Amino acid sequence: MTPDEPAVLITEEAIRQRVAELARRISSDYAGVEELLLVGILRGCFIFLADLSRLLTVPRSIDFIAVSSYGASATSTGAVRLIMDLRTEIAGKHVLIVDDIVDTGYTLQYLFNALKPRMPASLKTCVLLRKPEVFKMDWDIDYLGFDIPDLWVVGYGLDYADRYRTLPYIGSIKT
Repeated sequence: MTPDEPAVLITEEAIRQRVAELARRISSDYAGVEELLLVGILRGCFIFLADLSRLLTVPRSIDFIAVSSYGASATSTGAVRLIMDLRTEIAGKHVLIVDDIVDTGYTLQYLFNALKPRMPASLKTCVLLRKPEVFKMDWDIDYLGFDIPDLWVVGYGLDYADRYRTLPYIGSIKT
């Protein structure tokens, strides 16, 4: 296997089915709220967020935030920095942080801690992929798509050197 040949880890159909299941659960859990604010973590979340948001049956809006814990390497440093903040005021709103993948959990924990003091009505997390072997946080993700092995994965928004984001499946590559 080379970076040019991702091995299929999760098929397009499996992703489609799981995103639909997540949308049904989220829609049920937020039934009756005035609006749900989806906060997508750029850049990898964009395909997952688009598909998820189109399947939700509750009123919703979308904003984005950008953070980095990788710098120029393929390994998280654990030090998270805010690259772009929200444009939306979240006080009193139901907020769902949407991310493509969580490995250590440092980035998600950083965002949770940064957004909580802004007084949202509720603050939950939705993540497509989690690597339980390296997850270091002592809390659970509220809405989880799949647990995966500790591999470098691409496709469905995830990249390697800005390549493979638009693959319709999740594939693994050797880096």
